[in-house]
Amino acid sequence: MEYTTTLWQHGDYALTSDKSTLDRPFIHAFLTRSTWAKGIKSEVVNTAIDHSLCFGLYHLGKQIGFARLVTDFATFGYLCDVFVIEEYQGKGLARWMMSACLEHPTLIQLRRIMLVTSTAAGLYEKVGYSAVNAENFVWQINRPDIYQQGECF
Repeated sequence: MEYTTTLWQHGDYALTSDKSTLDRPFIHAFLTRSTWAKGIKSEVVNTAIDHSLCFGLYHLGKQIGFARLVTDFATFGYLCDVFVIEEYQGKGLARWMMSACLEHPTLIQLRRIMLVTSTAAGLYEKVGYSAVNAENFVWQINRPDIYQQGECF
């Protein structure tokens, strides 16, 4: 899928949707110790990146954050794998990254963007997301330990 590559600047920080700049080993290292993708294999991360719209956050050329949008590039997107490494947290960078991502030409046209979070609801609410708490509205098949089972890839 082709999409518009976008670059945002914020002082010494840059955010881009250019996948060629992503530090895939860095992303994998973070995700494998995260609460939501613990134990994920690098092949799975690479496949997910290859088939998603991705955003890399950089400080003076070094990657410090990431966000990924699974999308059909027309009507729907699912935001996931969002992080800023610990030493850069508390500087407003996650909020800036989320706000900038929403300005990307692909995200502007989407009818619905979903996400699932148990740790950063306040961040997402500040940039326009709202909770979906209507009974029987959002459904899922959830396999939280799939990467530890050794059956995935």
